[in-house]
Amino acid sequence: MKQDFKFHETTIRVRYAETDQMGVVYYANYLVWFEVARTEYFRNLGIEYSGLEKKGIYLVVAEANCRYKAPLKYDDQIRMVTILSYIKSSSLGFKYEIFLGDRLIAIGSTTHAFVNKEKKPVKIPPEVFQALGR
Repeated sequence: MKQDFKFHETTIRVRYAETDQMGVVYYANYLVWFEVARTEYFRNLGIEYSGLEKKGIYLVVAEANCRYKAPLKYDDQIRMVTILSYIKSSSLGFKYEIFLGDRLIAIGSTTHAFVNKEKKPVKIPPEVFQALGR
């Protein structure tokens, strides 16, 4: 059963390879997790990046931000909340919240543009608009 188009949760466990010499998660891995969460958000709606790419449509990251509130360590089980923050004719944005239990660990956002093979902006495909409840 599909969830609400505005909201999705993904759970992962921190892998040892994602930590640094100090034993905490390396900062750039949060952006990787945003991608994992966003991919699962779309997959939950029946949209796969590979299907869009076969049509010559790509979803590029135009901006990414993350604010770290507390560290994570190896084997922590985290919950990532992905929220659709806006949608326009050829772009959209997401907000992310990462939790360890009930504690907010990090917040972030990404802005994306839909482009063709020539990297020129294109309108969001109708099937994506429909899946997003628009």
